Amino acid sequence: MKSKIMSKLLMLKSNPCSPMFIRLFSKSPQCMATHFKFQPETAHLDGETAKMNLFQAVNNALDIALAKDPSAVVFGEDVSFGGVFRCTIGLQEKYGKDRVFNTPLCEQGIAGFGIGLATTGATAIAEIQFGDYILPAFDQICNEAAKFRYRSGNLWECGKLTIRSPISAVGHGALYHSQSPEAFFSHCPGLRIVIPRSPIKAKGLLLSSIRTADPVLFFEPKVLYRSAVEEVPVQDYMLPLSKADIVAEGDDVTLVGWGTQVHVLKEVAEMAQEKLGVKCDVIDLVSILPWDKDTVFNSVKKTGRLLIAHEAPLTSGFGAEVAAAVQEACFLSLEAPIQRVCGFDTPFPHVFEPFYIPDKWRCFDAVNKLVRF
Repeated sequence: MKSKIMSKLLMLKSNPCSPMFIRLFSKSPQCMATHFKFQPETAHLDGETAKMNLFQAVNNALDIALAKDPSAVVFGEDVSFGGVFRCTIGLQEKYGKDRVFNTPLCEQGIAGFGIGLATTGATAIAEIQFGDYILPAFDQICNEAAKFRYRSGNLWECGKLTIRSPISAVGHGALYHSQSPEAFFSHCPGLRIVIPRSPIKAKGLLLSSIRTADPVLFFEPKVLYRSAVEEVPVQDYMLPLSKADIVAEGDDVTLVGWGTQVHVLKEVAEMAQEKLGVKCDVIDLVSILPWDKDTVFNSVKKTGRLLIAHEAPLTSGFGAEVAAAVQEACFLSLEAPIQRVCGFDTPFPHVFEPFYIPDKWRCFDAVNKLVRF
């Protein structure tokens, strides 16, 4: 599989006159642009708003949580000066070193400390600097945090634990700073997994995650930290967890994604209507665990066609779970085989990232296959 992919890439690179080569390897600003187009949304809330990008919305949510909950603490690698992506900037100065503080470079220790803190009744908000490095904490998260309530017969729990971490492609992160690990944790009952698509969603979902009674992995698509900008309500507000959003409506094809991929699929839906005369439901799953089956099932029963897209590798990606559940629940409604457009089963590449990600062209090709089946 790897050799086939690499041979295709080398063949493409050997033909510098091809449009694909020019688009991907040119140094022009147009070709260096990101692989998606962010379209701001409007918050359906009354009151004052402020222009925020995603990291500022996260910062604002953390500020509110610390202000309203005296037991809340924020900790992780380099959070005292704002962290790599500046999500915690200014919080230590405002709330003190006892409530916002650095930890050693030890993901297992960060998770274990957060679990212990949450079991005492405090609100623990941990940061893992990059989602790629959350795996040393896998045992603590899956064997301790997720099972704490169950193994104690509901005598103890660590539901006030939230672990934030940036994930997914950023344009230059390569194999150690671009991965999407959500599927690893989706096999672990007892956790919630949340992935926002925008600043408005990030603030409301993060506050809900911090205040819910279950441990939460809150994964933030890092490419959106600065590229996604919206008018975000400055007030305290929460958004429902485990409830998918239908961000565009249609009757012909259902497109399902989460995080950055939602913006790719929104553009694919526009392309499908313009080029194929096809109208698509675009669904942001929002929560990976638990996920909103009803919204997806109802859409597929209406359209009869399903495309799932995510940046994580194809094999055992969460799209496989969605596809299996839809096949079981909606089999008689399907008009075509379910399509998955995902990352390839290789390490995340550096120079070949434009080929790896499930961009609008790969997704549009899958839509075309669905309607022509």
